[in-house]
Amino acid sequence: MSEVQQRTLAGEAVVEGIGVHSGEAACARIGPAPPGSGIRFRRTDLEDAPEIPADLDHVVDTELGTTIGKREARILTVEHLLAGIWAHGITNAVVELDGPEAPIRDGSFLDYFEAVAHAGVEAQDAPARVVEVQEPLSLSPDGDGSYVAVPFRGFRLSCTIEYEHPAIGRQYGSFELDPDGATFGREIAPARTFGFKEDAEELWARGRARASSVENSVILDQSGVLNEELRFSDEFVRHKAGDVLGDLALLGARVAGHVVADRPSHRGNVALGRALAEHAFRGGNEPEIDVQRIMEYLPHRYPMLLVDRIIDFEEGKRIVGIKNVTINEPFFQGHYPGHPIMPGVLIIEAMAQVGGLLLMDLVDDPEDKVVYFMSLDDVKWRRPVTPGDRIVFDVELV
Repeated sequence: MSEVQQRTLAGEAVVEGIGVHSGEAACARIGPAPPGSGIRFRRTDLEDAPEIPADLDHVVDTELGTTIGKREARILTVEHLLAGIWAHGITNAVVELDGPEAPIRDGSFLDYFEAVAHAGVEAQDAPARVVEVQEPLSLSPDGDGSYVAVPFRGFRLSCTIEYEHPAIGRQYGSFELDPDGATFGREIAPARTFGFKEDAEELWARGRARASSVENSVILDQSGVLNEELRFSDEFVRHKAGDVLGDLALLGARVAGHVVADRPSHRGNVALGRALAEHAFRGGNEPEIDVQRIMEYLPHRYPMLLVDRIIDFEEGKRIVGIKNVTINEPFFQGHYPGHPIMPGVLIIEAMAQVGGLLLMDLVDDPEDKVVYFMSLDDVKWRRPVTPGDRIVFDVELV
């Protein structure tokens, strides 16, 4: 495909409101940034205004929305804001936020999309990163939902949802998205988030959805919609498609391909982003070893299986494995509560498991062998590993 240029805002876009989960007021100021800087959030209400890169490595939670974080700083529900930025092809921006959550506004993506349009978009003299789907890939990250990506000239997103509710049922939408956002602004941006009244009390008890109402969400009871009217007959699937786009913005690249999302979730969207990143890293080749095959060679099981995937392999020479570190890791419950850090010995253990897979290739009947880790020399950690980090182990046999 033709070269795509990086983009930033020509001016400042401002969106104010409350966070749907925190219930706290916040103002998001979205401004220009230099080429190559990516999209970065800045919590101006915290001491030293810590920055959090809007990328997959800083995702710390995907329940009811996508949360990014770095150390103690968190920003909840970034997907609507990011979708509004992504739709205009913005690759570089600084988002200053004076609260813990991006404003929900009316529950759609429209206010963010229009605020960026009003500020203006400026092309930059640098090529944008594009992840081109070169061959089909598929994944089912959370049991129910599934994703497929196939080659396509341009970018198309097809989405299916299914709920046992008379107002929703099974809905399907397919959108070919242009780089200037016209299709997004017309077909997806006005679609609002939705929730079920019967879930409200349980969410409130957990400190979630504190500000949810018909002013910022489509609310459903057992028989229908409590709002006056829907903006589209299939508004629900359109909003889910927008969520996919907002979460894929964390990839930090445009996508060239056709993505098919069946019953998507924020967790699944982030997993899709990571799969696309690995696809680009491999140049489109399938991974040598996925987690199912890893378990055929290693005697480890949850919670001590610390390798998610092998993404590169040279027989008898080199192996590259990854570990995606999430807030749900069991060791974070006690190391340390309130300031989660991955224990250094487990980082070493994960590296040993990757190295063990390399050695297994050199022996007969590897399923019947056990590799032991005997010694360490000159070990040094450069920084703590925290939720949202991805560890890449590049192991060579010397």
